[in-house]
Parts: sequence; C-alpha cells; structure tokens
Amino acid sequence: MPHSESFRRSRRRLLIGGAALGLAGATAWLKPAPLDGHHNAYFRGLSEAAQRHHRYRPMMVIDRQRLLANLDTLSQRLAGQYHYRIVAKSLPSVELLELIMERAGTNRLMVFHQPFLNAVARRLPQADVLLGKPMPVQAAAQFYRTLASGNSQGFDPARQLQWLVDSPQRLAQYQQLAEALRQPLRINLEIDIGLHRGGVQDLDVLARMLRRIEQSPLLTFSGFMGYEPHLAKAPGSAEWLRDQAMARYQAFVDRAEQILGRSIRDLTLNTGGSTTYRLYRDQHRRIAPNELAAGSALVKPADFDLPTLADHQPAAFIATPVLKVSERVQIPGAPGLGNLMAWWNPNRAKAVFIYGGHWKAVPASPPGLSPNPVYGRSSNQEMLNGSRNLALQPDDWVFLRPTQSEQVFLQFEDLACYEAEHRRLTGHWGLLG
Repeated sequence: MPHSESFRRSRRRLLIGGAALGLAGATAWLKPAPLDGHHNAYFRGLSEAAQRHHRYRPMMVIDRQRLLANLDTLSQRLAGQYHYRIVAKSLPSVELLELIMERAGTNRLMVFHQPFLNAVARRLPQADVLLGKPMPVQAAAQFYRTLASGNSQGFDPARQLQWLVDSPQRLAQYQQLAEALRQPLRINLEIDIGLHRGGVQDLDVLARMLRRIEQSPLLTFSGFMGYEPHLAKAPGSAEWLRDQAMARYQAFVDRAEQILGRSIRDLTLNTGGSTTYRLYRDQHRRIAPNELAAGSALVKPADFDLPTLADHQPAAFIATPVLKVSERVQIPGAPGLGNLMAWWNPNRAKAVFIYGGHWKAVPASPPGLSPNPVYGRSSNQEMLNGSRNLALQPDDWVFLRPTQSEQVFLQFEDLACYEAEHRRLTGHWGLLG
C-alpha cells in the first residue's frame, strides 16, 4: 500500500506539473508579442513633413500620389465600359473633386447634402449632379432659394441636376415644388435591388410613378439609381449576389421601357459603390447600368479593408502631436492594474497622450498603439498604449487611419496635401459646406 500511495502522489505531481506547463505554454501563445514601436519608412517621411510644416495640431492628411494611384486603378478596372460618378460625400473638398474630375475625365458627381449641393453649383458649375439620397422636399426648396440668392452662374439645374425620388408620396411633393417654383425637375428613381434600405420595390408602383412623371409638363424621368453595397458583405458569393441584383435592375428597366414605349439606355442608370465597382468589369454587355459610383475607394479608410479593394492603398491619415509620455500605464483608483495589463499585453507598457482623439479612426503608426479599454476615451487628450520599444517623445507625431471619410474629414478645418515623393506637405484643400 505505501508503494501504491507513493505512485499515486508521483502521478498527481506529474499531472499537475504537466497542466501548469500546458497553461504556461498556452498563456505564452495567447499573449501578444511586443511590437516594434517605431515608424516605418513611409511614416518617418510623413512625420518629417509634419515637423517641418509647423502646424502642431491634428491634421487630416491626404497622400496625393496614393490617391491618384487608387484613381488610376479604378479607371483601369472600369476600362471605359462605364461612366464614372464621383461620390462627393466621401471626398468633401472642391479642390480634391477638381483634381479627381480632371484626372478621371468626368464631370459626374453624386451629392448627399443640400449645403454641399449649393457649394458644387457655385464652385463647380460644369458638374453633372445626381443626388445620392432622397432629400426632404423642403431641402430641395432651400437649394433653389440659395441658388437664386447666390453667385451660381453657369449651373443650370434643369439640365445638370437629378433629384432622387424613392416613393409616390415624395414624387407628389416634388411635383408640387416644381409647380410652385415653375421649375423643371429631372427625377431619378431610387430602386431597391437587394439592399432593402428603401426605394421602389414594386413594378406596379414604378408604373404609376412613371406615368405621373410623363403627364407632368415640369417633370422629366432621368433614370434609375440602385445601390448594392451588400454584394461585398452579405453571405454568399459576391458574383451570385451581383447577378441577382442586376436581374432585379433589369426588371425595372424592362418595365420602364414597356410603360414609356421607348429605350431608356441613354439615361442615367447608376449602380455600384467603392466596395463593389470591380465586380462589374466586362459585365457591361449583359447588365443594364451604364455608370458606377465610388468615392471612398480613392482614400481607402480602414472600414474598406476588403478583398474587393485589395489593390488600393490607404491614402488618408490623421496626424496628431504627442503631448505627454508616461513610462508606465497608471489607472486611477486601481493601483497595479496598469502593471497587470502590461504583463498580459506587452503593448500596454507605456502610455502616450495625444492632441485630440476619440475619432472614428484606428492607430496606424507607430505599430502596437491602441486606446486603453479601462482608462476610457477622450476627444481632448486621448491615452494610447504601446510597448517598451515605443520611441515617441512629446512633440513627435502619431498617425491614425479614419474608419470612414465622409464624417471624419469634416471634423478638421481642411485637408493637408502630402507629396510622399518629396516628403512634404504642399498645401491645404478646403472642405465643402
């Protein structure tokens, strides 16, 4: 029996030791590795440019060369098979839009905000504008009031503007506006081709709306807009989802041609988006749409890190100065918690406090930075954590990638233009509004 008891004790110690070793191994495997903490060559160049620029406050920086490379990639993929309409909400700057319009050889814009629409009419009078969402009729009325009172010579809304309408009720409102203003309106109908975010769904409803437009001396039917970002994110094959959406689109076109008794192939038949435009290459002979819209693809915010944009580069960064550096993370009211967090994640060993923060953005450089989940967020002096390798000092620069462009860009006073080849900021582009 003593021999048997000794054996059991030895076996128990062996099992406990093995479990401990296994736990230690699993912990080592699960624990993040400390990251380098230094800017790579690209961000060193951007940091040097920011240092020389002497604007020591948060900036939204646009890499002009990357932007144009992304635009060239888009143009090559379109291959002249579709018209390209620039989504202005994602690129909300007149100077930026002018650069893209010239490079892409297009005057087609998609606009989503009434003040932006008036700014485009005033400063880009050559633009052909399609509204990207149905506007309250009062916003449309405000556009015409502002247009009449401002300096918008050269822009003719009766020829250059298409209002997006999504229902019979809104169509009746726009008809009343046209009659009150004695103003011809071009009406583009939003159709639901699978996103289910509104728009005309029923072909009989479409028929009634088209007849109403045809009977009005002030309304003109200008085409369809069918948005389909679900193709890149919904379960299932993107190509299969595209084919389903395009079959739906074709049904609307066929019914419209039946009702109107004429072809509508020369009207604006819009679809696509930044995440889906590449799905349409070489499809132009078998689908109805004749133009694609995209904007975010040119700057590639973090939310657009998708397989369909794998050949695009990030071209927009928030640059912000470091205000303070702490060699360890200290959590108020919880002594020792910072050390425990750093033990588990070596990339929480140091704390830096930046100028501003809490943007819709993710840290990009130096690598390993992240907000502290316990300390909380701040739009004044946000804490970011990094590893012991972190080389930042006060007045150095941290870079973040916006997760989207349309809201984040507008939080800054302008857009700083970066020429990476020369490592310098060459100017500032004003924002729409």
